[in-house]
Amino acid sequence: MKAVLLAAGEGVRLLPITATRPKHLIKVAGKPILQYCLEAVKNAGIDEVIIVTHYMGEAIREYFSEGEKLGLRISYVEQKAVLGTGNAASVAEPYIDDDFVLIYGDLLFGKDVVKTVLQSYTRGKTSVVMGVVPVDKPESYGIIEEDNKRVKRIVEKPAAKQAPSNLANAGIYVFSREVFDKINQTQASIRGEWELTDAITLLATEGKTVLAAELSKNDWFDVGRPWDLLDANNWALNRLEHKVLGIVEQGAHLIGQVYVAESARIRSGVYIEGPVFIDEEADVGPNCFIRPGTSLGKKVRIGNACEIKNSIIMDGTHIGHLSYVGDSVFGEKCNLGAGTITANLRLDNAKIKMVIKDKVVDTGRRKLGVIFGDNVKTGVKSLFMPGVKVGTNAWVGANLMVERDLPANCVALLKQNIEIKEKKPINTKS
Repeated sequence: MKAVLLAAGEGVRLLPITATRPKHLIKVAGKPILQYCLEAVKNAGIDEVIIVTHYMGEAIREYFSEGEKLGLRISYVEQKAVLGTGNAASVAEPYIDDDFVLIYGDLLFGKDVVKTVLQSYTRGKTSVVMGVVPVDKPESYGIIEEDNKRVKRIVEKPAAKQAPSNLANAGIYVFSREVFDKINQTQASIRGEWELTDAITLLATEGKTVLAAELSKNDWFDVGRPWDLLDANNWALNRLEHKVLGIVEQGAHLIGQVYVAESARIRSGVYIEGPVFIDEEADVGPNCFIRPGTSLGKKVRIGNACEIKNSIIMDGTHIGHLSYVGDSVFGEKCNLGAGTITANLRLDNAKIKMVIKDKVVDTGRRKLGVIFGDNVKTGVKSLFMPGVKVGTNAWVGANLMVERDLPANCVALLKQNIEIKEKKPINTKS
Protein backbone atom coordinates (compact mmCIF):
# COMPACT_ATOMS: atom_id res chain seq x y z
CA MET A 1 0.00 0.00 0.00
CA LYS A 2 1.15 3.54 -0.81
CA ALA A 3 0.56 6.78 1.08
CA VAL A 4 -0.30 10.09 -0.58
CA LEU A 5 0.58 13.20 1.42
CA LEU A 6 -0.97 16.52 0.42
CA ALA A 7 1.59 19.30 0.86
CA ALA A 8 0.64 21.86 -1.77
CA GLY A 9 -0.92 24.68 0.27
CA GLU A 10 0.69 28.02 1.02
CA GLY A 11 -0.44 28.50 4.61
CA VAL A 12 -1.45 32.16 4.20
CA ARG A 13 -2.80 32.41 7.75
CA LEU A 14 0.68 31.61 9.06
CA LEU A 15 2.34 34.61 7.45
CA PRO A 16 5.01 35.97 7.87
CA ILE A 17 6.49 32.56 8.78
CA THR A 18 5.30 31.02 5.50
CA ALA A 19 6.64 33.88 3.38
CA THR A 20 9.96 32.04 3.12
CA ARG A 21 9.03 28.38 3.69
CA PRO A 22 6.03 26.10 3.09
CA LYS A 23 3.91 25.42 6.14
CA HIS A 24 4.94 21.78 6.01
CA LEU A 25 8.59 22.65 6.71
CA ILE A 26 7.96 24.74 9.83
CA LYS A 27 9.86 23.04 12.63
CA VAL A 28 8.40 22.24 16.03
CA ALA A 29 10.71 20.61 18.57
CA GLY A 30 13.39 20.47 15.91
CA LYS A 31 11.48 18.64 13.14
CA PRO A 32 9.31 19.86 10.25
CA ILE A 33 5.58 19.26 10.61
CA LEU A 34 5.63 17.02 7.53
CA GLN A 35 8.30 14.78 9.08
CA TYR A 36 5.99 13.78 11.93
CA CYS A 37 3.51 12.66 9.29
CA LEU A 38 6.14 10.69 7.38
CA GLU A 39 7.30 8.96 10.55
CA ALA A 40 3.72 7.92 11.37
CA VAL A 41 3.34 6.50 7.87
CA LYS A 42 6.56 4.52 8.32
CA ASN A 43 5.36 3.27 11.72
CA ALA A 44 2.19 1.94 10.05
CA GLY A 45 4.31 -0.29 7.81
CA ILE A 46 4.10 1.83 4.65
CA ASP A 47 7.39 2.64 2.97
CA GLU A 48 6.30 4.16 -0.35
CA VAL A 49 5.07 7.76 -0.27
CA ILE A 50 3.87 10.22 -2.92
CA ILE A 51 4.00 13.86 -1.84
CA VAL A 52 1.77 16.32 -3.74
CA THR A 53 3.44 19.74 -3.78
CA HIS A 54 2.87 23.23 -5.18
CA TYR A 55 3.92 26.22 -3.05
CA MET A 56 7.71 26.12 -2.64
CA GLY A 57 7.62 22.47 -3.61
CA GLU A 58 11.32 22.45 -4.42
CA ALA A 59 12.12 23.22 -0.78
CA ILE A 60 10.19 20.11 0.30
CA ARG A 61 12.00 18.01 -2.32
CA GLU A 62 15.37 19.34 -1.20
CA TYR A 63 14.68 18.67 2.48
CA PHE A 64 13.36 15.10 2.23
CA SER A 65 14.97 14.06 -1.06
CA GLU A 66 14.02 10.45 -1.88
CA GLY A 67 13.37 9.60 1.77
CA GLU A 68 16.41 7.43 2.39
CA LYS A 69 17.16 9.07 5.77
CA LEU A 70 13.70 8.12 7.00
CA GLY A 71 13.74 4.63 5.51
CA LEU A 72 11.12 5.60 2.92
CA ARG A 73 10.84 5.78 -0.84
CA ILE A 74 9.47 9.23 -1.60
CA SER A 75 8.38 10.52 -5.00
CA TYR A 76 6.81 13.86 -5.84
CA VAL A 77 4.03 15.10 -8.09
CA GLU A 78 3.06 18.74 -8.56
CA GLN A 79 -0.40 20.20 -8.33
CA LYS A 80 -0.28 22.92 -10.98
CA ALA A 81 -2.62 25.20 -9.05
CA VAL A 82 -4.13 24.98 -5.57
CA LEU A 83 -7.62 23.83 -6.55
CA GLY A 84 -8.67 21.94 -3.46
CA THR A 85 -7.98 18.62 -1.78
CA GLY A 86 -9.99 16.67 -4.34
CA ASN A 87 -7.93 18.07 -7.19
CA ALA A 88 -4.72 17.40 -5.24
CA ALA A 89 -5.70 13.76 -4.72
CA SER A 90 -6.53 13.31 -8.41
CA VAL A 91 -3.03 14.47 -9.35
CA ALA A 92 -1.69 11.30 -7.69
CA GLU A 93 -4.15 8.96 -9.47
CA PRO A 94 -1.74 7.78 -12.23
CA TYR A 95 0.63 6.48 -9.55
CA ILE A 96 -1.97 4.56 -7.51
CA ASP A 97 -2.76 0.94 -8.44
CA ASP A 98 -4.66 -0.21 -5.36
CA ASP A 99 -6.07 0.93 -2.03
CA PHE A 100 -4.08 3.78 -0.51
CA VAL A 101 -3.66 6.04 2.50
CA LEU A 102 -4.16 9.79 2.04
CA ILE A 103 -3.12 12.35 4.64
CA TYR A 104 -3.15 16.13 4.89
CA GLY A 105 0.53 16.87 5.38
CA ASP A 106 0.10 19.98 7.56
CA LEU A 107 -1.23 18.15 10.61
CA LEU A 108 0.53 16.85 13.70
CA PHE A 109 -0.47 13.49 15.07
CA GLY A 110 0.88 10.63 17.15
CA LYS A 111 2.99 7.89 15.61
CA ASP A 112 0.22 5.26 15.96
CA VAL A 113 -2.60 7.28 14.39
CA VAL A 114 -2.14 6.07 10.80
CA LYS A 115 -1.92 2.50 12.08
CA THR A 116 -5.22 2.98 13.93
CA VAL A 117 -7.03 4.16 10.80
CA LEU A 118 -5.54 1.31 8.76
CA GLN A 119 -6.77 -1.26 11.26
CA SER A 120 -10.34 -0.07 10.65
CA TYR A 121 -10.09 -0.70 6.93
CA THR A 122 -11.54 -3.96 5.63
CA ARG A 123 -10.28 -4.71 2.15
CA GLY A 124 -13.07 -5.31 -0.35
CA LYS A 125 -15.86 -4.32 2.04
CA THR A 126 -15.14 -0.66 2.77
CA SER A 127 -14.81 2.22 0.34
CA VAL A 128 -13.37 4.73 2.81
CA VAL A 129 -12.15 4.89 6.37
CA MET A 130 -11.66 8.39 7.66
CA GLY A 131 -10.06 9.40 10.92
CA VAL A 132 -12.23 11.63 13.08
CA VAL A 133 -11.40 13.44 16.29
CA PRO A 134 -13.61 15.14 18.93
CA VAL A 135 -13.25 18.93 18.95
CA ASP A 136 -14.43 21.72 21.22
CA LYS A 137 -15.42 24.12 18.41
CA PRO A 138 -17.20 22.19 15.63
CA GLU A 139 -17.83 25.43 13.74
CA SER A 140 -14.15 25.55 12.81
CA TYR A 141 -13.98 22.12 11.15
CA GLY A 142 -15.59 19.71 8.73
CA ILE A 143 -17.97 17.73 10.99
CA ILE A 144 -19.33 14.27 10.24
CA GLU A 145 -22.87 13.03 10.62
CA GLU A 146 -22.64 9.34 11.47
CA ASP A 147 -24.76 6.35 12.37
CA ASN A 148 -23.04 3.49 14.21
CA LYS A 149 -19.63 4.60 12.92
CA ARG A 150 -20.87 4.86 9.32
CA VAL A 151 -20.43 8.34 7.89
CA LYS A 152 -23.57 9.72 6.25
CA ARG A 153 -22.23 13.15 5.26
CA ILE A 154 -19.65 15.81 6.08
CA VAL A 155 -20.78 19.32 6.97
CA GLU A 156 -18.12 22.00 6.51
CA LYS A 157 -17.91 24.47 9.41
CA PRO A 158 -21.51 24.25 10.61
CA ALA A 159 -23.04 26.85 12.88
CA ALA A 160 -22.23 26.03 16.49
CA LYS A 161 -25.71 24.81 17.39
CA GLN A 162 -26.33 23.05 14.08
CA ALA A 163 -23.36 20.69 14.07
CA PRO A 164 -24.49 17.04 13.65
CA SER A 165 -21.76 15.90 16.08
CA ASN A 166 -18.49 17.05 17.60
CA LEU A 167 -16.41 14.68 15.47
CA ALA A 168 -14.16 16.52 13.03
CA ASN A 169 -12.52 15.25 9.89
CA ALA A 170 -8.94 14.50 10.97
CA GLY A 171 -7.52 14.56 7.43
CA ILE A 172 -6.32 10.92 7.56
CA TYR A 173 -7.99 8.43 5.19
CA VAL A 174 -7.77 5.00 3.63
CA PHE A 175 -9.38 4.91 0.17
CA SER A 176 -10.19 2.40 -2.49
CA ARG A 177 -9.50 3.59 -6.05
CA GLU A 178 -13.19 4.26 -6.62
CA VAL A 179 -12.75 7.62 -4.88
CA PHE A 180 -11.14 8.98 -8.05
CA ASP A 181 -14.35 8.40 -10.05
CA LYS A 182 -16.32 10.29 -7.41
CA ILE A 183 -13.85 13.18 -7.45
CA ASN A 184 -14.46 13.48 -11.20
CA GLN A 185 -18.21 13.61 -10.55
CA THR A 186 -18.01 16.48 -8.04
CA GLN A 187 -18.29 20.15 -8.88
CA ALA A 188 -16.08 23.04 -7.85
CA SER A 189 -17.04 24.86 -4.67
CA ILE A 190 -17.83 28.57 -4.47
CA ARG A 191 -14.07 29.13 -4.04
CA GLY A 192 -13.40 27.30 -7.30
CA GLU A 193 -11.95 24.23 -5.57
CA TRP A 194 -12.75 20.52 -5.77
CA GLU A 195 -13.09 19.12 -2.26
CA LEU A 196 -12.26 15.56 -1.26
CA THR A 197 -15.04 15.62 1.33
CA ASP A 198 -17.63 16.11 -1.45
CA ALA A 199 -16.44 12.89 -3.08
CA ILE A 200 -16.69 11.06 0.27
CA THR A 201 -20.22 12.37 0.82
CA LEU A 202 -21.14 11.20 -2.68
CA LEU A 203 -19.88 7.70 -1.89
CA ALA A 204 -21.89 7.65 1.33
CA THR A 205 -25.14 8.82 -0.33
CA GLU A 206 -24.76 6.04 -2.91
CA GLY A 207 -24.72 3.49 -0.12
CA LYS A 208 -21.00 2.78 -0.08
CA THR A 209 -19.44 1.98 3.28
CA VAL A 210 -17.64 5.00 4.73
CA LEU A 211 -16.39 4.25 8.22
CA ALA A 212 -15.27 6.68 10.93
CA ALA A 213 -12.23 5.71 13.00
CA GLU A 214 -12.25 7.83 16.14
CA LEU A 215 -8.85 9.08 17.28
CA SER A 216 -7.75 10.42 20.63
CA LYS A 217 -7.90 14.18 20.94
CA ASN A 218 -4.42 14.06 22.49
CA ASP A 219 -2.95 12.37 19.40
CA TRP A 220 -4.00 14.95 16.80
CA PHE A 221 -3.18 18.60 16.36
CA ASP A 222 -4.28 21.12 13.72
CA VAL A 223 -1.85 23.96 12.95
CA GLY A 224 -3.73 26.75 11.21
CA ARG A 225 -2.73 30.07 12.77
CA PRO A 226 0.53 31.50 14.13
CA TRP A 227 -0.30 30.93 17.80
CA ASP A 228 -1.11 27.28 17.04
CA LEU A 229 2.61 26.81 16.46
CA LEU A 230 3.26 27.41 20.16
CA ASP A 231 0.76 24.72 21.18
CA ALA A 232 2.12 22.39 18.48
CA ASN A 233 5.63 22.95 19.79
CA ASN A 234 4.54 22.02 23.31
CA TRP A 235 2.69 18.98 21.96
CA ALA A 236 5.89 17.77 20.31
CA LEU A 237 8.19 18.72 23.21
CA ASN A 238 6.13 16.67 25.64
CA ARG A 239 6.79 13.62 23.44
CA LEU A 240 10.52 14.29 23.20
CA GLU A 241 13.15 12.06 24.76
CA HIS A 242 15.29 13.65 27.49
CA LYS A 243 18.87 13.62 26.22
CA VAL A 244 21.88 15.83 26.92
CA LEU A 245 24.64 15.33 24.35
CA GLY A 246 26.26 18.78 24.12
CA ILE A 247 28.58 20.78 26.35
CA VAL A 248 27.04 21.83 29.66
CA GLU A 249 29.41 24.01 31.67
CA GLN A 250 29.73 23.77 35.43
CA GLY A 251 27.19 26.00 37.10
CA ALA A 252 24.43 25.38 34.54
CA HIS A 253 21.22 23.68 35.71
CA LEU A 254 18.91 21.54 33.55
CA ILE A 255 15.58 20.62 35.16
CA GLY A 256 13.03 18.23 33.68
CA GLN A 257 12.75 17.08 30.07
CA VAL A 258 15.54 18.81 28.12
CA TYR A 259 17.15 17.82 24.84
CA VAL A 260 20.59 19.31 24.08
CA ALA A 261 22.15 18.39 20.73
CA GLU A 262 25.72 17.14 20.49
CA SER A 263 27.32 20.36 19.22
CA ALA A 264 25.26 22.74 21.40
CA ARG A 265 26.77 24.66 24.30
CA ILE A 266 25.13 25.65 27.58
CA ARG A 267 27.25 28.19 29.48
CA SER A 268 27.62 28.64 33.21
CA GLY A 269 24.73 30.22 35.09
CA VAL A 270 22.07 29.05 32.63
CA TYR A 271 18.89 27.60 34.16
CA ILE A 272 16.76 25.47 31.82
CA GLU A 273 13.35 24.18 32.84
CA GLY A 274 11.93 21.62 30.43
CA PRO A 275 10.38 20.65 28.21
CA VAL A 276 12.98 22.41 26.04
CA PHE A 277 14.73 21.51 22.78
CA ILE A 278 18.16 22.93 21.88
CA ASP A 279 19.49 22.08 18.42
CA GLU A 280 22.97 21.68 16.94
CA GLU A 281 25.52 24.49 17.42
CA ALA A 282 23.15 26.54 19.58
CA ASP A 283 24.97 28.62 22.20
CA VAL A 284 23.12 29.73 25.34
CA GLY A 285 24.32 32.02 28.11
CA PRO A 286 25.86 32.76 30.41
CA ASN A 287 23.26 33.53 33.09
CA CYS A 288 20.06 32.89 31.09
CA PHE A 289 16.66 31.48 32.02
CA ILE A 290 15.16 29.16 29.38
CA ARG A 291 11.61 28.35 30.41
CA PRO A 292 9.26 25.49 29.45
CA GLY A 293 7.90 25.18 25.91
CA THR A 294 10.97 26.62 24.17
CA SER A 295 12.70 25.31 21.03
CA LEU A 296 16.03 26.80 19.95
CA GLY A 297 17.06 26.01 16.39
CA LYS A 298 20.46 25.34 14.85
CA LYS A 299 23.14 27.98 15.48
CA VAL A 300 20.83 30.07 17.69
CA ARG A 301 22.74 32.40 20.01
CA ILE A 302 21.16 33.55 23.28
CA GLY A 303 23.28 36.26 24.91
CA ASN A 304 24.00 37.02 28.55
CA ALA A 305 21.13 37.43 31.00
CA CYS A 306 18.24 36.72 28.60
CA GLU A 307 14.93 35.05 29.43
CA ILE A 308 13.13 32.93 26.80
CA LYS A 309 9.72 31.48 27.60
CA ASN A 310 7.42 29.20 25.57
CA SER A 311 8.83 30.29 22.21
CA ILE A 312 10.15 28.97 18.90
CA ILE A 313 13.47 30.52 17.87
CA MET A 314 14.44 29.31 14.40
CA ASP A 315 17.87 28.56 12.96
CA GLY A 316 20.57 31.21 13.03
CA THR A 317 18.73 33.79 15.14
CA HIS A 318 20.74 35.85 17.65
CA ILE A 319 19.10 37.34 20.73
CA GLY A 320 21.19 40.08 22.32
CA HIS A 321 21.94 40.26 26.02
CA LEU A 322 19.37 41.50 28.54
CA SER A 323 16.44 40.61 26.24
CA TYR A 324 13.08 38.99 27.04
CA VAL A 325 11.14 36.80 24.60
CA GLY A 326 7.84 35.26 25.68
CA ASP A 327 5.17 33.23 23.82
CA SER A 328 6.66 34.22 20.46
CA VAL A 329 7.80 32.74 17.15
CA PHE A 330 10.96 34.09 15.49
CA GLY A 331 11.97 33.14 11.95
CA GLU A 332 15.49 32.34 10.82
CA LYS A 333 18.50 34.66 11.04
CA CYS A 334 16.84 37.39 13.08
CA ASN A 335 19.13 39.65 15.12
CA LEU A 336 17.83 41.29 18.28
CA GLY A 337 19.64 44.24 19.79
CA ALA A 338 20.45 44.28 23.50
CA GLY A 339 17.46 44.82 25.75
CA THR A 340 14.80 43.89 23.17
CA ILE A 341 11.50 43.12 24.92
CA THR A 342 8.46 41.23 23.62
CA ALA A 343 5.39 41.98 25.72
CA ASN A 344 3.05 38.98 25.98
CA LEU A 345 0.33 40.18 28.36
CA ARG A 346 -2.13 43.06 28.07
CA LEU A 347 -2.34 45.45 30.99
CA ASP A 348 -6.07 44.71 31.29
CA ASN A 349 -5.53 40.92 31.05
CA ALA A 350 -7.89 40.75 28.05
CA LYS A 351 -7.52 38.13 25.30
CA ILE A 352 -4.96 39.11 22.70
CA LYS A 353 -6.02 39.81 19.12
CA MET A 354 -4.02 39.41 15.91
CA VAL A 355 -4.61 40.41 12.29
CA ILE A 356 -5.06 37.32 10.08
CA LYS A 357 -5.79 37.77 6.36
CA ASP A 358 -6.72 41.43 6.97
CA LYS A 359 -9.20 40.56 9.73
CA VAL A 360 -8.78 41.12 13.45
CA VAL A 361 -9.04 37.72 15.14
CA ASP A 362 -9.41 36.94 18.83
CA THR A 363 -6.66 34.40 19.53
CA GLY A 364 -8.37 33.25 22.71
CA ARG A 365 -4.99 33.51 24.41
CA ARG A 366 -4.28 35.61 27.46
CA LYS A 367 -0.55 35.39 26.78
CA LEU A 368 0.88 35.84 23.30
CA GLY A 369 3.99 37.69 22.20
CA VAL A 370 5.07 38.44 18.63
CA ILE A 371 5.62 36.70 15.29
CA PHE A 372 8.75 37.61 13.34
CA GLY A 373 9.50 36.57 9.77
CA ASP A 374 13.06 35.74 8.71
CA ASN A 375 15.90 38.28 8.87
CA VAL A 376 14.22 40.77 11.20
CA LYS A 377 16.63 43.14 12.98
CA THR A 378 15.88 45.16 16.08
CA GLY A 379 17.82 48.01 17.70
CA VAL A 380 18.70 48.22 21.36
CA LYS A 381 15.78 48.58 23.79
CA SER A 382 13.11 48.05 21.14
CA LEU A 383 9.72 46.97 22.53
CA PHE A 384 6.97 44.94 20.87
CA MET A 385 3.39 44.84 22.13
CA PRO A 386 1.35 41.59 22.30
CA GLY A 387 0.03 40.12 19.05
CA VAL A 388 2.30 42.10 16.71
CA LYS A 389 3.64 40.55 13.48
CA VAL A 390 6.80 41.77 11.75
CA GLY A 391 7.46 40.87 8.12
CA THR A 392 10.62 39.39 6.67
CA ASN A 393 13.71 41.61 6.33
CA ALA A 394 12.18 44.39 8.45
CA TRP A 395 14.43 46.62 10.56
CA VAL A 396 13.19 48.17 13.79
CA GLY A 397 15.20 51.05 15.24
CA ALA A 398 16.42 51.57 18.79
CA ASN A 399 13.97 52.61 21.55
CA LEU A 400 10.95 52.12 19.30
CA MET A 401 7.72 50.68 20.71
CA VAL A 402 5.93 48.67 18.01
CA GLU A 403 2.16 48.58 18.55
CA ARG A 404 0.95 47.33 15.15
CA ASP A 405 2.08 44.97 12.41
CA LEU A 406 5.05 45.93 10.25
CA PRO A 407 5.30 44.87 6.59
CA ALA A 408 8.21 43.04 5.01
CA ASN A 409 11.27 44.96 3.80
CA CYS A 410 10.56 48.08 5.84
CA VAL A 411 12.61 50.24 8.18
CA ALA A 412 10.80 51.59 11.25
CA LEU A 413 12.61 54.37 13.14
CA LEU A 414 11.74 56.56 16.09
CA LYS A 415 11.86 60.26 15.35
CA GLN A 416 12.75 62.49 18.26
CA ASN A 417 13.41 66.19 18.70
CA ILE A 418 16.60 66.96 20.56
CA GLU A 419 17.12 70.42 21.96
CA ILE A 420 20.73 71.37 22.64
CA LYS A 421 21.40 74.46 24.74
CA GLU A 422 24.53 76.17 25.82
CA LYS A 423 25.59 75.02 29.23
CA LYS A 424 25.70 77.93 31.66
CA PRO A 425 28.44 78.12 34.24
CA ILE A 426 27.49 76.84 37.67
CA ASN A 427 27.82 79.42 40.41
CA THR A 428 29.71 77.68 43.20
CA LYS A 429 29.96 80.78 45.41
CA SER A 430 27.70 80.81 48.42
